[in-house]
Amino acid sequence: MFLTFDFRSLMGFGGSSSSSSSSFCLQHRLRPLTRIAIGNSTCVSTRDLSSKRKSFIQSFSVSYQKFVDFALDETKRHTHLVPSPLQEKFNSMNSKDGKGGLSMLSFEAAKIRLLRSLIIETETTQVLDFAVFPKAEYDVPIFCANFFTSTRTNIVVLDLNPLHDIINQQDYKEKYFKSLIPLGLKYAEIFPWGGKLTSESIKFFSPIVIWTKFTSSPQKYDTLYSAFRDYYEIWLELIDKAVKETDGSQIFRNLEAQHRYLTWRAEKDPGQGVLKKLLGETLAKDLLRSFLFNGVDELGSKKFNDYFPHYCSEDGTLNKKASIIGKSFENRPWDARGEFLGD
Repeated sequence: MFLTFDFRSLMGFGGSSSSSSSSFCLQHRLRPLTRIAIGNSTCVSTRDLSSKRKSFIQSFSVSYQKFVDFALDETKRHTHLVPSPLQEKFNSMNSKDGKGGLSMLSFEAAKIRLLRSLIIETETTQVLDFAVFPKAEYDVPIFCANFFTSTRTNIVVLDLNPLHDIINQQDYKEKYFKSLIPLGLKYAEIFPWGGKLTSESIKFFSPIVIWTKFTSSPQKYDTLYSAFRDYYEIWLELIDKAVKETDGSQIFRNLEAQHRYLTWRAEKDPGQGVLKKLLGETLAKDLLRSFLFNGVDELGSKKFNDYFPHYCSEDGTLNKKASIIGKSFENRPWDARGEFLGD
């Protein structure tokens, strides 16, 4: 998630345009809570899970498993999913204290480099990190859903993250986002802007991004599920229509753009603090770089400082305390036509 809040403190770790299109329907309803069963070992197989079921006590009644189930079922209607080699290593884990569990899935397809999901459940919180990355032969945006739920609040990012610059690259914005502006406006009315985002982070978002915070309620969850469905169905339509690129230079541009995205997220994602608390630093780093942002060590040789040189110290090391360049956006920085208002 490209957010600016302190995710660790929230986890309790201390420190409208209308449309007749069916894709805009808001009548979906969540089924009863599905709890994730976790075994007693650090890493357990699906078979272990079924034989050693253990439900964590939840103080709120929402499950993000329904979101993942929908995405997988819908994807299978469009393409043939194959389990990723990552699935053997990254499937389920227990937190160090035994009071939380992590559940992971990963797949590949003809046009999809990686579809992966992570659900975290503890006694007081639940997190969904779901993303789909196209293969480099396609310049389709990256599907991104990052949801955090506690007894008090929900923090949501849902977007089709642009692969290329939509602030200055008008042709790419028109290709993928111009027709989607009504969808973004529809949900912008339901989910108000969630607060400050930095000018660095905003470059990775689209004009239809849902970035919001809200108090827990069944109605909000229903609407969030509808938004997830709408956005994912749109993404599947885009990847279906995408034509395979044959120009080597364009394929390289797509590959580097995805690597830049992964490099930023692997370094700046605030969720890494949560993972370190749950799993310890070594396991958390492996999960972050090998699973969540798989490709950061394989798709390119550039490092974070190569893409974002202002973070580089005089000795060449990464200055984690470097000042953020530019202003922060307290309000949605796009107008009703999807034009950027940040400058």
